[in-house]
Amino acid sequence: MQFEKVRSASENLKGIIKETNLIHSKVFSKESGNEVYIKPENLQITGSFKIRGAYNKIHNLDTESKNKGLVAASAGNHAQGVAFSAKELGVHACIVMPKSTPLIKVEATKSYGAEVILHGDCYDEAYEKALELRDTKGYTFIHPFNDDEVIAGQGTVGLEILEQLEDVDYIIVPVGGGGLIAGIAVAV
Repeated sequence: MQFEKVRSASENLKGIIKETNLIHSKVFSKESGNEVYIKPENLQITGSFKIRGAYNKIHNLDTESKNKGLVAASAGNHAQGVAFSAKELGVHACIVMPKSTPLIKVEATKSYGAEVILHGDCYDEAYEKALELRDTKGYTFIHPFNDDEVIAGQGTVGLEILEQLEDVDYIIVPVGGGGLIAGIAVAV
């Protein structure tokens, strides 16, 4: 992936997400002997960075793909990112969540207008159901991390870090599926 995709994602996200400002951590700086800053993505409207990738992906879909409706599988953060983004862009979203998903996450996803289906005892079973709905109903599947447009959206976190801090030696990134770290790697 090229850096320009991340720059384009940044433009797509203007006015949609919050540009989260780096916060200097006195405690971590003192403990590590380095200047440590934290990027509080929990302050995004949906509570995580996932909105960046979801919105960028859905924004870049062609009209036919949007008109088919969307489907995603998630136990929370990606679900809310897709649901919020779909609502903003006027697209129907169906989110498959494991039956064990905390009610607060289910309700948050529904609050953005998404249809929620509780299926399976774990994420993998919800994921399989989402793929089944893609195949049977023709929905466009929005993967939580294995997608160039999602990765480019997540990469805007790295772009903001470089814009906000002049001298960056290291960026420490939490890793789940790898979309955030892949996007940040492209950006920096």
